[in-house]
Amino acid sequence: MAENVRGTVLVTLSDRDDAEELAEQLVEQGYEPCLVHRDMLAGEDDAEDADWVIEVHTGPHGGPAVFDEPHLAALAEDYGGFATAE
Repeated sequence: MAENVRGTVLVTLSDRDDAEELAEQLVEQGYEPCLVHRDMLAGEDDAEDADWVIEVHTGPHGGPAVFDEPHLAALAEDYGGFATAE
């Protein structure tokens, strides 16, 4: 689960390979850390339905990733996912 870091953005995708690919792209762009893990949404009881989440804490500017939420959301949409600020 997400750590209690203010300004974290969670990028949620349905495919693990896509999540790992996007996480690598984000690291190359200067985001850190970009932690990929599995997350079951409330109400899901089948592990096969679990989504993949990339936790992004810090943007390339050194501040909280939440400042880049629109950019992260656009990237997530390219993969059929979404981004939310914590």
